[in-house]
Amino acid sequence: MRLTAEEQAMRDGAFGPARKWAIEHQIAVGQFFDAEDFVPVGQAHIMADTESLGESGVAWLESLAALPKDERRVRIPTITDPRGLDIESYKRLRQADWMADLETRAIAAFEALGVLMTNTCINYQTVLPPVRGEHLAMGDTGVVIYTNGVQGARSNFEGGPSALAAGLTGRTPRYGFHLDKHRVGTRHFTLTSQPKDLAEWGALGGIVGRATNSYWGVPVISGVTEAPNSDALKHFGAALASFGSVAMFHMPGVTPEAPTLEAAFGGAPVPAAETIGAADYARFFEGFAAKGDKVDVVVFAAPQLSLIELEQLAGLLDGRTIAKTTSLIVTTSPENKFAADRMGLTRRIEDAGGVVAAGVCFYQSYAREMAEANGWKRLLTNSAKLVNIIAGYGYSPSLASMENCVASACAGRIV
Repeated sequence: MRLTAEEQAMRDGAFGPARKWAIEHQIAVGQFFDAEDFVPVGQAHIMADTESLGESGVAWLESLAALPKDERRVRIPTITDPRGLDIESYKRLRQADWMADLETRAIAAFEALGVLMTNTCINYQTVLPPVRGEHLAMGDTGVVIYTNGVQGARSNFEGGPSALAAGLTGRTPRYGFHLDKHRVGTRHFTLTSQPKDLAEWGALGGIVGRATNSYWGVPVISGVTEAPNSDALKHFGAALASFGSVAMFHMPGVTPEAPTLEAAFGGAPVPAAETIGAADYARFFEGFAAKGDKVDVVVFAAPQLSLIELEQLAGLLDGRTIAKTTSLIVTTSPENKFAADRMGLTRRIEDAGGVVAAGVCFYQSYAREMAEANGWKRLLTNSAKLVNIIAGYGYSPSLASMENCVASACAGRIV
């Protein structure tokens, strides 16, 4: 890789051991992906929940935090993905004190490094939305695909150490979706039926993700007759990334780099389209169906809920009570939780028996331990991403609309 004089100085240790580690880590990543050089980035987003970090990961962060201030502080705005637990609500979910202790240590270390504890996977809705053409180092897969596809900014999937390294150096290897050649469409899908709700948008993402099944694949979805809103694209992109490891997509006439179908494929011949319609959505839902089963926990998460989703959920719960045998968990960003508190949305959800947790996402919050502590097995959600992930933590997941999730939570069984 070609290094600037400043990058070589980092490698030589002139800026201290933290930046020396960071640039050497990034050189190794860049060489693996045949990057020729580095590109400056305007923002970094770190995935580093304590379940993933463990004791050794937290101790390593603390070793960086112990360095002199000018050597350890990040150079660019650096933010965090959801944490392992919410200090305000973890006891209600029967999470353990040792988890909270580990979380407190990790937060202190990140703060010493100058990292902003945004604790969100929807930073594009709540913190500093990227702009078209901006180069970034984003961690969460749902964040990356939204950044690339919806906003036209540029990022690869950055692992936790790589995102922290980008924060410390202010750059990332120039490969993958930082390059024009990887951002053109590779596969064509067209809709014969429009998704009706967020769960169906997630199902569409799962269908396209399974078919594409490649980090280097860029699906193009035509036939979208009405522009979906941010929450719909959030659920679509998160599921697409989860089911297919996909990092970018185009919707002609909707996403910024695809004003036309031809532009989505970079001027190359448009491939024949694979059609997706109502029957495909139905088959996807049937793969996660369990009508009549007792439901142990209903989860609204993955991604965290927007303020609009919180308002919709509060409206569905008004005047209703969640069954005593069922738990209802909602996760959102700290900023949205503050707004929901102020607007009375949190009270309305919790008056019905729900728990609203801030700064976490369910599957990153010791989900297996929560299941064991609470006796949870059957999980219901409107998140296609979550049903794809959560079985690995011992749950039996089902997918339904927000309306059916609420009805099931109140009935105590899947309706």
